[in-house]
Amino acid sequence: MNEQIIKRLDKSSSVKETSIMRMAIAFLFMVAVFIWSYFFHEDVANNTFLIIGAVFGAYMAMNIGANDVANNVGPAVGSKAMTLFWAIVIAAIFESAGAIIAGGEVVKTIKKGIIDPTMFENPEIFIWAMTSALLAAAVWLNFSTYAGTPVSTTHSIVGGVMGAGIAASGFAIVSWGTMAKIAASWIISPVLGAAIAAGFLYTIKTKIVYKDNMVESAKKVVPYLVAIMAWSFSTYIILKGLKKIIKLDFMAAGSIGLAIAVITFFLVTPLIARVANKLENSRASVNTLFTIPLIFAAALLSFAHGANDVANAIGPLAAIADAVQTGEISSNAGIPLWVMLIGALGISLGLALFGPKLIRTVGSEITELDQMRAFSIAMAASITVIIASQLGLPVSSTHIAVGGVIGVGFLREWLDRGESAFIAETKEKLRAEKKELSSYKDELKVLKAKESKSAEELERMLKLLKLIEKQEDDVKKEKKDIKAAKKVQYVKRDAIKKIIAAWIITVPAAALLSAAIFFMIKGYMS
Repeated sequence: MNEQIIKRLDKSSSVKETSIMRMAIAFLFMVAVFIWSYFFHEDVANNTFLIIGAVFGAYMAMNIGANDVANNVGPAVGSKAMTLFWAIVIAAIFESAGAIIAGGEVVKTIKKGIIDPTMFENPEIFIWAMTSALLAAAVWLNFSTYAGTPVSTTHSIVGGVMGAGIAASGFAIVSWGTMAKIAASWIISPVLGAAIAAGFLYTIKTKIVYKDNMVESAKKVVPYLVAIMAWSFSTYIILKGLKKIIKLDFMAAGSIGLAIAVITFFLVTPLIARVANKLENSRASVNTLFTIPLIFAAALLSFAHGANDVANAIGPLAAIADAVQTGEISSNAGIPLWVMLIGALGISLGLALFGPKLIRTVGSEITELDQMRAFSIAMAASITVIIASQLGLPVSSTHIAVGGVIGVGFLREWLDRGESAFIAETKEKLRAEKKELSSYKDELKVLKAKESKSAEELERMLKLLKLIEKQEDDVKKEKKDIKAAKKVQYVKRDAIKKIIAAWIITVPAAALLSAAIFFMIKGYMS
């Protein structure tokens, strides 16, 4: 017993040491940003908030990496298509590439147009508000990561900007129509993600898994699925990931994506056939056909995320830098390279240090995933964004990914309920047979009570008893199966409740925190 306690204490000590080391590295990164910003902007007038904003931007970027990037690689890790180490490496590379290559030269200072910047009294108040928003969003993301709940970084910064704006200029500064759309995305994003992911998984099950020869079915179906993936991700990257390099409408992007899909189909068909010919006729073997597409999906989702969501970290920082250096409030601000690098490096570092916790949450703690299910979730992530962007609906990549995970889990439960209904129907039939056989048994008891029985009666008696015994065993077995099927819940309800609760309170929590920080800054500066 003492030896076990010592081992537990050693393990706990090791975990604490690792946590302290991670926090120390994160702190050193922020210190490095502080020192660099201080010396680089030494000649800039009123550079205090610029330096503070750079540190807060680094903190925000790390929290985005820790919390939001899990949506891109979590399903691939949960399905064992790639290890946690390689998921972090791939995500870090493509997040940084997306931020630096396609992050753009200009960013909106007020994310999503949720407040009117012209209503600020002066640039100084605006700088205080952006600083408050940046810190509040980062703190909320930090808390959510610690609690193991994936939340929307966009909603976090939206809440921060809204709260600081209200604190600075009152409720009239907020565009409540935009806020209503953002609130609607709490429902739109996960529902669309769940429906599309479940639809793809159902197609895979009915067209491949439920077939007698799964390998032959996979050789026919998988190339089409990969081609659809090529179309959706090509279109997604062009519309969202490369929009700041080259801006194309949906028809142009979709046409280019379709051409890539056709080429992909003809390239992968013989490759998939060659690999499939070596596989056993089992679900586990067919699952391996989705491994490489999943790796590509994780990389492309990370690239698009880096190109888009780096603005959540650097948007307010770019606004602060622009206001400090120009003395004016602008709706759009240029992004200096140093600001972009802080965002890219911070996201990568946050992912490496603190990302594994949320990657495990998305990948395995909501429902069990394999490659087929993870592929369906990746498809939902890209297609949902495309649909939403064409309809003008605000959606969250976090909500889409988690909704996709929930969707495939509930589909599995629904399919198993169908099997349980079949078992229950069979059970009723066997009960009727058992009742009939019991009447024969009663008849045989009467015959047994006779002093003399014919050979035919004895033979009939033995046959019926054996049949009754067999049917009773079958009924008992099926009762156990039905009882077990009723207990199956592939989606962990407690995890869903915790995540949904975090989603609902993200905007108001970040807003309240931001307002409190703004009043503290105002009180200190006054």
